[in-house]
Amino acid sequence: MTHTAVTLSIVLPAYKEKQNLAIFIPQIETEFKDISFEIIVVDDNSKDGTRELIDELKKTYRNITLLERPGLLGIGSALRDGYNIAQGEYIVSSDADLSFSTTDMRALFTKIQQGFDLVLGHKIYESTKDQKKTIKVWFETYFFSLVSNLIIRTLSGIKLRNYNTDFRIIRASTWNKIKTVEDRQFFLFETIYRSKLVGARITEIPVIFYLRKYGESKVNFFKQAPKYFIKLVHTIFFSK
Repeated sequence: MTHTAVTLSIVLPAYKEKQNLAIFIPQIETEFKDISFEIIVVDDNSKDGTRELIDELKKTYRNITLLERPGLLGIGSALRDGYNIAQGEYIVSSDADLSFSTTDMRALFTKIQQGFDLVLGHKIYESTKDQKKTIKVWFETYFFSLVSNLIIRTLSGIKLRNYNTDFRIIRASTWNKIKTVEDRQFFLFETIYRSKLVGARITEIPVIFYLRKYGESKVNFFKQAPKYFIKLVHTIFFSK
């Protein structure tokens, strides 16, 4: 890493995402080659060769940091750890599973420079011929997402479309003003809520969401939903 001021930090929480990172990181390097940026991979003890992959990529790209953690400690905890060591004026975070494109990542970066403090991606689902539209997939991917976002919007009063997507950009100065405590999925809403309380200018842009090709999803929102909504009510009505 040179001593040049870093404009953008890109935080990628990962667990067993070696195949995806091998594709995604070179794509990021190409997309942002015109600015000073860093990539921070926060790995939760994958043991799938992620460390060896990052060591190999470092031979070509000298702006990658691997933050290794002892186990699955939660996406919120991973993002917080990554954000806290970020050196950039702006911090992007994204899932590492190729769900989002670097083109849309650039769009987030462009949007925040228009005077915003936090820019979120709201998901537009990509439909491909090889995706089977079963009732189960439709319910989990579309219906449940719509209902949960409607409940969050109604209770919080924050008018957005998606609250739990890990594809967003925040000013480091805004991140440093807030304190988060959540270690799991609720962190994503908590960050929005805490940012709103300190007067952050928040907006969102549409981004294409692609179903993963490699590996398995680690998120089971159905399982987390009861605890999530208890935390939602407590955060909005009983804490500041």
